[in-house]
Amino acid sequence: MQNRARIFHLVAAASLIALILLCVAWELILAPLRPGGSWMVLKVIPLLLPLRGVLKRDVYTMQWSSMLILAYLAEGLVRATSDHGSTSIMLGWAEVALSCIYFFCAILYLHPFKKAAKELARRAIQKASQ
Repeated sequence: MQNRARIFHLVAAASLIALILLCVAWELILAPLRPGGSWMVLKVIPLLLPLRGVLKRDVYTMQWSSMLILAYLAEGLVRATSDHGSTSIMLGWAEVALSCIYFFCAILYLHPFKKAAKELARRAIQKASQ
């Protein structure tokens, strides 16, 4: 079980880093909204906030960042289905894929912690009722 948690953490961290790199490359080089780069590159800043905690396996950071990543899933879906140009469409679908990978790996990494917290709460309730 410990090995699975390690794998989920590594894949989540790798997908977060890949998403950061994708967003920077997308908005500065690959398919910026304006030639020469775009201020949209600033969308990467919220992804940098949880990076340290994710790398350190902080449970709280993994929890809130799994909700943050859904904004990038939505943005990827919108841009993949509404942008013009095959590069931008492919990048949108890549953003969707990386967001989904991060989300599911973070949730699967957090599952044993949630289970342990429920068990601890159940024991506390039992002890208080005795």
